Order: sequence, then structure tokens, then C-alpha cells
Amino acid sequence: IILVSASLEALIQHLVPTVDYYPDRSYVFTFLLSSRLFLHPYELMTRVCHLCVEQQRSGDALLDKIRFREVAPKLVQLLTEWTETFPYDFRDERMMRCLKDMTHHVARGDEYSWRAMQQMTQRLIKRLSALGQYEEAVAALNAVALERPASLKSKQASGQRSDVMSVCDDPFILAQQLTHIELDRLSFIGPEEFIQSFAMKDPLENHKRKTSNLEAYINWFNRLSYLVATEICMPVKKKHRARIIEFFIDVAQECFNIGNFNSLMAIITGMNMSPVARLRKTWSKVNTDKFEILEHQMDPSSNFSNYRTALRGATQRSETAHSSQEKIVIPFFSLLIKDIYFLNEGCASRLPNGHINFEKLWELAKQVSEFLVWRQVICPFDRDRRILQYLVTTPVFSEDELHLASYESEGPENNMEKDSRRSLR
Repeated sequence: IILVSASLEALIQHLVPTVDYYPDRSYVFTFLLSSRLFLHPYELMTRVCHLCVEQQRSGDALLDKIRFREVAPKLVQLLTEWTETFPYDFRDERMMRCLKDMTHHVARGDEYSWRAMQQMTQRLIKRLSALGQYEEAVAALNAVALERPASLKSKQASGQRSDVMSVCDDPFILAQQLTHIELDRLSFIGPEEFIQSFAMKDPLENHKRKTSNLEAYINWFNRLSYLVATEICMPVKKKHRARIIEFFIDVAQECFNIGNFNSLMAIITGMNMSPVARLRKTWSKVNTDKFEILEHQMDPSSNFSNYRTALRGATQRSETAHSSQEKIVIPFFSLLIKDIYFLNEGCASRLPNGHINFEKLWELAKQVSEFLVWRQVICPFDRDRRILQYLVTTPVFSEDELHLASYESEGPENNMEKDSRRSLR
């Protein structure tokens, strides 16, 4: 039977294990993912634990103990699924307190379940501390990238700055290092962040923190686009600029072959920024056949249908993969968020009778669980620290600086460009 709709009470009840019942795993994931549209994870946790304990009460202390001992392993299993799939819910101290209380409660009834609870809590704490370290590392890298040296201010002085090809001149290796960054950052995005980004906006809650890994990942996309544009606008000589454009076209092609669509799209976006696109003399030196094929693949028309076909192909390859390299699927991320957003907006969460529209929740869960499969892939390529460091910390031009650098490369062609340059100076 497919659950179509129910009241919130009934859905919570359906999550609570009993002596002879345990909810279906796909139900557990779907409801834990989307329940935050209706109530805070902490409220849900409190109600589930309360119900689980209450249901075993018969008024006979000995019987209660026996019944609780039978249900305890199932409660532990439910909490394990919760802490492993949605660990970030437990950054809330109230959630941790609730977990602690349940551990005490379980300890009285069943030693085996109590041990399992302790191991689960240790794994959770480890995951949360890894998350904390990751967030600090990202913040530190962003800080380094923002220390803009004066050498960026003028192209002539930029001779001292090493460019991307002096750090790595092999497009295949650069595409592999980009894939490392993508998979690292993907692995820290919590599935609930997709839903949280349009869940109830509680002014008292720190929403930044709830979707911060999602935002960090979008910022990485923007950084890569600007890095590509900076690398192209920086060189003084035309043939050097043309060589960098050709290099990035090859990198983009390798990203496509790997299944790294996010870096591919960021590179195309960087090359289509107006300071780069206007460099006509530079582009005349470039063979653009390959670039046009890649642009066609990522063409936004008819809702990115070419890209969606390529993504399906990569997903099928991933499902039958024999090596971890064939498993890699890194979606064009902004589009994934947009799809989930429109699915949420286009469909009511509650039906006219007040029931929750569970068909919609199944659909949301389907999209997010596909992402979870992609997120799990371990990157098979060797890491090159020097290249990675360059990609995430080397300073990049702002929009205005890009335009100025572009005009220094090839002067303004019309009055509008002349005015633009004057106002930038």
C-alpha cells in the first residue's frame, strides 16, 4: 500500500516502533526528511520517544519492564537511522539531551540496547566534530582567498602571479582535482539542508547554520567561474590568453567524461562572462568546436533537456559501475536545488482537509535520496595538494576588476564600453 495522505498525528504514530512493528525504511527517511516542514526535529524526537515509552505502559511494573526490553532494540534502530542520515539535527543541544535521556531510560531495561545507544552516540559525535572541522577549514580557505594582494590590481604587475598552467598543465589532472573538491564538499551537505532552505522560517533559529554547507557549495561554484574568468583576463599577451581558454575547454571536456557536471557548468559560466566573451581577438585564435559541443550539452533551453539526458546516462553508468571512477556523478547543483524548490512550491504540503500530502513527500525524498547515493562516492584519484591549494585559495578578480582587466587586454570597442571603462577607473 502506498501512503497518500494522513494527519500529522497519524504520521508520527506510524514512525513509532512497537514490539511487533517497525516502520519501513523508506518511510523513516521520507518522514524524517520532510517532517521539518511541519514541526521542529526536536518536537518530533520528543513525541516519538514519549509515545514509544507510553505505549509499553500497562500499569504492571514487571510487565512494563519486559515489554520495554522487547521494544528497546527497535527504538535504538530508529534513533540510529536518524543519527546516521540526519546527524546535523543533533547540533541542537535539546536533541542531544533527549538522546541522553533515552540512553538512561534504555539502560534500565536492556543492557544490549544501552551499549548500542552508546556506540551510536560516539559515531554521531565523531561525525559532528568532522563537520565542525570542515566548516572551520572552509572558512579559513575563504579568508585566505579574500586577502587580495595588490598584484591583482593591475595586469602589468600580475606577471609575478603564477597562473593555472604553471601549477598544472594537464587538463585531465586538473579535472581530477576539481572532482576532489566537488566530492569533498558534497559529502558534507546534509540531506535535510534541501528542505531546510524552504522550511518554516523561525526568526529565533539560526538558519544560516542549517544550510551552511549547501551555501558553501554554491559559493565554490561561483568561485570556480570567477577563477576561470580571472585566469583568462590576466595574461598580457593574446596568444597566452588563447592558450588558457583552450586549456579550460579541455578541462571542461575531462569533467564531462568523469561525470563532474558541476565543475563543467562553472567553467562554461566563467567563459561566458561578458569580460571574457568580449575578447574577440583572443577568441579568434581559439578552435571553439569542442567548446560549442560542451555548451550544447549544458544548454538551458527546454529545461536543460540535453544535460538531463547526459545526467541520466551518467547515473545508469554509475549503477552498473565496476570501478569507483565510473560511479562518479556530480550534478549541476543549482539546477538540482531549483528542481527540489519547484517541486515544493508547485504542490501543496497540506490537503484541504488538513492532512499532509504524503505523495509530495515521497517525491521530495526520491530526489534527495538520489543525491545521497552520489554523495557517498569516494574520489578515486590521487590528491595533488599544490593544485588543490591553488584552486581554493588563489585570489580572483571581482566583477569590476574583470571588466578592467578585459579592457586592458582588448580596448573598448564602442561608446558603451568606453563609458563603462571610465566609470570603473
